[in-house]
Amino acid sequence: MDDIVDPRDVEAGHRVYTPLMLRTYDGFVLGFSNRLLWRCPTAEVLRLYQRNVGRRHLDIGVGTGYFLDNVEWPLAAPDITMLDLNRNCLDVASARIARFKPKSVLANALEPLPAMDPFDSVGLCYLLHCLPGSIEQKAVVFDNLMPATRRGSRLFGATIVQGSAHRSLAAQAVMNLYNQKRIFSNVSDTPQALEAELNRRFDHVKVSLTGTVALFEVVV
Repeated sequence: MDDIVDPRDVEAGHRVYTPLMLRTYDGFVLGFSNRLLWRCPTAEVLRLYQRNVGRRHLDIGVGTGYFLDNVEWPLAAPDITMLDLNRNCLDVASARIARFKPKSVLANALEPLPAMDPFDSVGLCYLLHCLPGSIEQKAVVFDNLMPATRRGSRLFGATIVQGSAHRSLAAQAVMNLYNQKRIFSNVSDTPQALEAELNRRFDHVKVSLTGTVALFEVVV
């Protein structure tokens, strides 16, 4: 990254995910906010997962594990690894998909990741808008993921953007508040900047916009 990221800004993006908040996350974020504020129904993000998950999957920024729980996996016993900087998220998601015996890794995606065998798919759902810095700075996440992928791996995710994304007054007001509190850091995030950073690194890139959410799909 061009500038050093303040660790306090990194912490601000994930410390909101307390056990109490995670109990309301599905209803508030995946229900109310996705549909009425961001104008991207959760079903749309679930379809993104459905198109891309593989037998061996790495999920970064796991939330409550909703998508891992509800997607139809290509086999009965997928090999799932979850990576997050918030232990509460890892604990909640691990319990939710305990039937799959997932592995949990406590790590910061902005830093080099622990050594792991390559994955068939990597998901980054609602991660980037919580990371500090510009899209150009956040894109170091894609560089850090390279050792965890192989030719043909699928990298995908969703992030809330501004720029050309149409947003209501209510959506803009909430984004402004979240940015002020440093829960979000997406003031300068645009779908065009995201697509440019992905195209710098990968040959097969698709970015689409649903409401204020940029959905991206990459074949490594």
